[in-house]
Amino acid sequence: MAGVLMKMACVVVACMVVFAPNANAVITCGQVTAGLLPCLGYLRNGGPVPAACCNGVKGLNNAAKSPVDRKSACNCLKNSYNAIGGINGGNAGTLPGKCGVNIPYKISPSTDCSKIR
Repeated sequence: MAGVLMKMACVVVACMVVFAPNANAVITCGQVTAGLLPCLGYLRNGGPVPAACCNGVKGLNNAAKSPVDRKSACNCLKNSYNAIGGINGGNAGTLPGKCGVNIPYKISPSTDCSKIR
């Protein structure tokens, strides 16, 4: 578990460095990472989605109001997806729907975040 937390911390720092110039975005990679940390078990292994996970997903969806925020959140998700490892793509793709949230893109390392409006 300590290794996962260390990877998450590294992702947060990397996101802060990569997205610091984007001062128009309200949502941060730290928020994205913190919101989805309770989802890690589901993203890796499936099973029931914890309530804390869905609360985080809904909170992030509500925070990403503008196109800039949605693009920023998408890039943070992609970076986290790649950095953490062991994430099941099918579970990542179904997570928003399982939490009753509709997002305008697929959670996947292949998503082109620049096309998000």
